[in-house]
Amino acid sequence: MIAFVKGEVVSYTVDTVVLNQNGIGYEIVYPHTNELHLHEEILIHTYMHVTENGITLFGFSSLEEKNFFIRMIGVKGVGPKTVINMLSSQGYDKIVVAIEAGSIDQLKKIPGIGDKSARQIILDVKGKLIPSTEKENTKKTQNYPSEVQDAIDALKNLGYKQGDLQNVVNIFIENPGLSVEEYLRLGLQYLGR
Repeated sequence: MIAFVKGEVVSYTVDTVVLNQNGIGYEIVYPHTNELHLHEEILIHTYMHVTENGITLFGFSSLEEKNFFIRMIGVKGVGPKTVINMLSSQGYDKIVVAIEAGSIDQLKKIPGIGDKSARQIILDVKGKLIPSTEKENTKKTQNYPSEVQDAIDALKNLGYKQGDLQNVVNIFIENPGLSVEEYLRLGLQYLGR
């Protein structure tokens, strides 16, 4: 198993990159080729996918993306190329928020995801993308209702900083009694402005 490749970007296409690592060119299916520059040195976390048709190396900008990919390819009807399309078209943060919020409509905007697939993704993955230990640690430090705290934790795990979230927390408190999913949608709408 190749866990990561660190090397120089030799070439890239819409969905692949070739990295030179000690004279060996690794071709990697990568969702963020629009962020690459020729001859820069980068580290890409990888997952080697073996099928009867061949071996493909899929690449990710973070371990969170890689773990997301591994979890998603376990969902019935969702293949590796579909997950790469999800990451390249929507980005990790937006997808996780959509799944945690149960937003079938948001997932259906992704090429290759229909109503049935979107429902299956939410059924299989919702609640499993955010580490529970982080949820519990944050809950101990605040006195917000559990639904508010869970939504805050989800947004933090998506990379939003505490400073960005202070206004969101105030909005949450002004709207008591919502579910975690409703708070997530509200937070996403505010942060997306």
